[in-house]
This record gives sequence, structure tokens and C-alpha cells, in this order.
Amino acid sequence: MALSLYNKKRNFKQTTEPAGKVKKSASQLSFVVQRHKASRLHYDFRLELDGALKSWAVPKGPSLNPQDKRLAMMVEDHPYDYKDFAGIIPAGNYGAGIVEIWDEGTYNDIENSERKIAEKNLRAGLKSGDLKFQLFGKKLKGEFALIKLKNNEDNSWLLIKHNDKYATHDEYNSEAYTKINSPINKWLEENKKPVKKKSSSKRP
Repeated sequence: MALSLYNKKRNFKQTTEPAGKVKKSASQLSFVVQRHKASRLHYDFRLELDGALKSWAVPKGPSLNPQDKRLAMMVEDHPYDYKDFAGIIPAGNYGAGIVEIWDEGTYNDIENSERKIAEKNLRAGLKSGDLKFQLFGKKLKGEFALIKLKNNEDNSWLLIKHNDKYATHDEYNSEAYTKINSPINKWLEENKKPVKKKSSSKRP
């Protein structure tokens, strides 16, 4: 998906979201997960590739439990600079609401290859609908896969954690790992929406 679609959906005179321009990280590939309170609360999962962020909306958020198969709806590419975006998208604009960064870091292909080979492998995985990768984030670590659902909408995928040393077999809820005083949680508190608290048995 080209950045032209991203630009077409936005009025940059009204929103502080970055304009869609192709740009790459200087060294390692980047990823970000943004928590987004729009018409519905969801998570946006973004992987840098070819100067943009390949993006999926994940309604329930990522999980470190391999038994969880999180629905991930692929959306338009976002610009690389969007990985740093947090703030308010004004009412009347596409995606209006609150955006905050839930996790961020670098990522690589499953073999941890040097960049050119990694990008080739990631492109191939994306094209085939079987994208495997490693995340080096603050909350999300280890091996994951994005699997495209067959005989379904073209943009329907599943985000799945591999069973490695970073996996947990306890219940995992992304909402339990948000800052209680974050802008979205303040909004939820003001509007009487509960935020699930983290139990001692869960991992960060």
C-alpha cells in the first residue's frame, strides 16, 4: 500500500500526524505498537520495511502467549516518522482520538540476518502471507509471526507469538501493561471505562 493513500486520508492543516514521506532508519529496522483510542480502543502494530511502516490494527493488542491468535487487520502504509507520533487527532479527522506509544524497539527476520538479507526475507514473507520476525522491544521480545487468513478478506491476518523463552502461558492482556496515568487511561477514567490491572503472575 502506497503512502499516497495515507496522505489522501489526512488533512495536515488540522492534524499533527507526519506527512507521508519515504524514509529509512539508519541501522536496524524499527517497530512500534501504538495504543489508539478512536471510535474503538485498539492497538496499531507497525513494522518498518522499504521506507515505510507496514501497519496492522490489532483490536485486542499483541500477546506473549502462543495460544493467543490475535486478529490483525492490515491497513495503509504509514510513514517512518509515524513511529514517534503520540497525541490527539482532532475530531472530524480520520482516526480521530488519542494515540500513545505502547511499545517500541527494533526488529529483524527470524534468522537475525544482516539488513539487506533480512529485508529480502521480510518482503517474501509479507508477499506469501507468512511473515516471521523477531522483536526487540521493551514489552514485546522474541519470535512472532503474522499469518494471512486464507479465503477471507485480503487484509485479515493473525498475530501469533512463537513459543520461545520470552513466551508466557499465563493470560495476557495488553491493557494490563499500560501506564495508569496515560492520556488514554485518563480519558477512560473520566468516562468510567475500567482499565484492567496487572496481576503478579504476568510478565511485563
